[in-house]
Amino acid sequence: MNTVSDSTVKETKPPMSKSGKITLAAVLAAGLVIGGISAGMAMIDPTASEEYATAVSHVQVAATDRDTYQRELSELTTKHDTLVSEIADRESALEKRESAVGEKESKVSDAEAAVKTREKAVGTAETEAAANTVSDGTWSVDDDIKPGSYRATADVGSTCYWAIYSSGSNGGDIIENDIPGGGRPTVKLSKGQDFKSSRCGSWKKN
Repeated sequence: MNTVSDSTVKETKPPMSKSGKITLAAVLAAGLVIGGISAGMAMIDPTASEEYATAVSHVQVAATDRDTYQRELSELTTKHDTLVSEIADRESALEKRESAVGEKESKVSDAEAAVKTREKAVGTAETEAAANTVSDGTWSVDDDIKPGSYRATADVGSTCYWAIYSSGSNGGDIIENDIPGGGRPTVKLSKGQDFKSSRCGSWKKN
């Protein structure tokens, strides 16, 4: 039996096929490409691009516009609040003036009513005074003037003459007459009589 020593024994590997060599080369090439792409991507700075700068500019403009609009809105809000407050004050003042005008109108209305009442009273008094006042002339009692006692409204002169006649006698039936010559004479007249006053002024019924 032959004995072979370890030094003489060599490990032998099967030779690699051609297709295996191609595959390995492809894998190595792909690894190099991917590594190169990764390294290239790692070296690109996105903030240095024109698109990034444009976007940043747009954002800055938008922020400036936003701040401007917010400031204008704040100013408009302040003006609006001021106007609302002024309108409220004016409405309150207007209500007070309207109330004052209403009170004055009410006072004027009351005053006018009082004047009308006084005018009516004065008119009534004047009417009654006129109805109860007799001037110079010849009057039929109960037809032209009311029966009753009459007195001269002022002192008469020396030429004053008055007379009382029976009605329908045309001065022919003298009941009473006088030439007082002064003072404020008084006469009493009854229904069925005529009264004549000459230069005596007016007479008022008592």
